[in-house]
Amino acid sequence: MAEIHLHNLAHSYTRTPAGPEDYAIREMNHVWEQGGAYALLGPSGCGKSTLLNIISGLLSPSEGQVLFDNKVVNQLTPEKRNIAQVFQFPVVYDTMTVFDNLAFPLRNQGMAEARVHSKVQEIAEVLDLQALLGKKARNLSADEKQKVSMGRGLVRDDVSAILFDEPLTVIDPHLKWKLRRKLKQIHEQFNITMVYVTHDQLEASTFADKIAVMYGGQIVQFGTPRELFERPSHTFVGYFIGSPGMNLIEVSPRPGGVGFADIDLPLSEGLQQRIAEAAGKSLKVGIRPEFVHVWDEPFDEAMQTTVVHVEDLGTYKIMTLNLGGVPLKVRLAEDKPVPQGTAYISFPAQWLMVYADDYLLPMHASNEGQP
Repeated sequence: MAEIHLHNLAHSYTRTPAGPEDYAIREMNHVWEQGGAYALLGPSGCGKSTLLNIISGLLSPSEGQVLFDNKVVNQLTPEKRNIAQVFQFPVVYDTMTVFDNLAFPLRNQGMAEARVHSKVQEIAEVLDLQALLGKKARNLSADEKQKVSMGRGLVRDDVSAILFDEPLTVIDPHLKWKLRRKLKQIHEQFNITMVYVTHDQLEASTFADKIAVMYGGQIVQFGTPRELFERPSHTFVGYFIGSPGMNLIEVSPRPGGVGFADIDLPLSEGLQQRIAEAAGKSLKVGIRPEFVHVWDEPFDEAMQTTVVHVEDLGTYKIMTLNLGGVPLKVRLAEDKPVPQGTAYISFPAQWLMVYADDYLLPMHASNEGQP
C-alpha cells in the first residue's frame, strides 16, 4: 500500500502546448492517502483514464511528478511501481484455469507453491470464485472474468495500489450492485489503496469514501458524496451530481442580493460582500431540486411559479416549473400533494449557493474569519 502524491502534475498530447486548452491534464497537486478508497468521477474525455495511466506508469506525464510514499516514480515501469490495474474489459488468460490465472503473478515472484495455493484460496473465497477454480477462463461469463482480473491484483501482498478503469462497463446491470458491494467489502478487509475511475455517480458513491470530480482536465472538487451533493464547489459538480442535477440560474447583483427577470433573491451581508468582491464575474445561483420548498398556500415571501410538467417516478415526483421565464426542477416526496397550475416556492438560505465564474462563493465575508 502506498500514499500517492501528484505534484505539479500536467499532461499534454501536444509537443508544444500553447495554452490550457492543449492539456488533457491541467496542473494539479493531489494526494491519495494510504489505504483510502477513492473514485475519480467525470464525463468521457475529462482526463480520468489519462490520469490513471500516469499513476500506473503506462503514460509519462509532460510535467510534474508522481510520488509513492514520497519517492518519485516517474521513471519506474508499472511492474516496478507494484501497481495492479483492472481495465474496462476483462484481461484473463483464456487457456488457463481460474486457479492458474490467480496464481500467475505469485508464481512469477517465485513464491512457494504451498503459499500460492493458500493465497489463491483466500482470494477465491473473497470473490466467490471457489467453484470456478478448475474452469478454463474462456468458459467464464463477463462478470466472472472481471472478478478474476480483480483477483490477480488482490492476490499480491506487495501491491502499492489497485486502479480500476471503468471495471463494470461490460457487466450486466443486475450484477453490478453485487460487484460494487464486493469491492467495498474487499477494501474494508484488506485496507488497500484503491482508485476507481467511472462516469457513473452511483458507482462512485457506493464504492468510495471520497470522490474526485474531474472536469476539463482538472479536479474541481474532492470530497465525500454528501459534501459533493450538499455543497458543490463548482457548477459542474452541481450539474453532474444528482438526478436531476442542481438548478443553475444566471443572475445579476441587486440591492440586498441578486435577481433575474422580476425575481429578487435576498442574500446575507456576507454573500453580498463576496459578490461585490467578484465584480465583473459571471454570477449564478444554484439550488438542488430536493431543497426547493413548495408551500401549500401563497404568502409574502413565496415566489409564484407555473407548473409546466410533472413526472411520477413512483417513490417521488419531479416537477418542472417556470420561474420568471426560467425552467426549474423540484423534487416532491411521494406523499406531498402536487400543485395544480400554480406553485408557490422558496429557496431556503442554507441551500442556496452562489457561484462566480462557476466557482462557489463562501457564505461568509472574508473579514468574518470564515473560509
